[in-house]
Amino acid sequence: MQDHLLHQVAFTLIPGLGPVSRKKLIRYFGTASRILHASEEELRSMPGIGQALVKQILLHKTDRIADQLAEQTVRFVTQQGIQPLFITDPAYPQKLLHCPDAPTLLFWKGTADLNATAVLSIIGTRSNSHYGQQVTENLVASLPKQVLVVSGLAYGIDAIAHKAALQNGLHTVGVLAHGLDDLYPPAHRNLAKNMLDQGGLLTEFHLHTKADKYNFPRRNRVVAGMADATVVVETAAKGGSMITADLAFGYNRELFAVPGRLNDAKSAGCLQLIQQQKALLYTGPEQLLETMGWELPRPALPVADVAAANLSSAEQALIRLLQEKDGCSTDELLWLLPVDSGSLANMLLNLEIQNIIRTLPGKRICLL
Repeated sequence: MQDHLLHQVAFTLIPGLGPVSRKKLIRYFGTASRILHASEEELRSMPGIGQALVKQILLHKTDRIADQLAEQTVRFVTQQGIQPLFITDPAYPQKLLHCPDAPTLLFWKGTADLNATAVLSIIGTRSNSHYGQQVTENLVASLPKQVLVVSGLAYGIDAIAHKAALQNGLHTVGVLAHGLDDLYPPAHRNLAKNMLDQGGLLTEFHLHTKADKYNFPRRNRVVAGMADATVVVETAAKGGSMITADLAFGYNRELFAVPGRLNDAKSAGCLQLIQQQKALLYTGPEQLLETMGWELPRPALPVADVAAANLSSAEQALIRLLQEKDGCSTDELLWLLPVDSGSLANMLLNLEIQNIIRTLPGKRICLL
């Protein structure tokens, strides 16, 4: 059994430890193994850690039930071909690193690239109208093949978006509010099976976690956070889609809302997002593609040109990173480069002045 994976799973099972605290611990200690093997003195040496968290970590080391669940989880993911993605894993959705509450560990099964250049979340009501279905199907059919379509595998707009992606040859990912040993709703089992061959299923929830109502808002932050943009097709003034939209807005991602009739309750949430200037008024696929810059090629700067630009070694490292990932958010750059925020801001300004980089919607940095 892989010790490092066992430690990663066990680390995420520590009660009272949220994603923000976990991220701080990982930044300080480097790995889950080092955290779990740290002494009380070493834990207390970490700046900002409270006595309660230290106690929780120390108690967890002797929690046999948690150990058994971690061991069971590792066996299950190995047998089922599920890929655990720890937050330091290069295959982890890098756009999520921009989110302060990003999950520490994700469970992934599928064929899609979770770090695709263009990722679009499409969300909406479970009780869609024919208009909502038409808008969704038309949008997905107009997307370039490299766009990854993300949604929550729920009834209504979610399922329509997933099905349209499969029909049009796009990869599509369903983000779940439960563990991968189950599927909710059961009616979407065949759809989920097809998505495994042309996309996949993603969740932060452990084995035996059911689709409890409290899990859906947590699921929604992954739907919003792993995407460059979110489109809200139809939604009431309250509900899961509005939670996802607010999360996308808070993460500084581009947000689009499809307008509807003034007296239609299914469009009340969309109109509210537009009225509050949280979302752009969606007018069609062309507008979305132009806004996101997805219709334009993004050629990488040749290495020879980078060397000739008289750049510092740190700036060259930044450019190599942008070439490898075809763009990064500023938070991703801070996570992956050994620089502070002030130094990064100066580097980005210098590179922009020299017409080497540009900033896209959602504060994503790409090479010109």
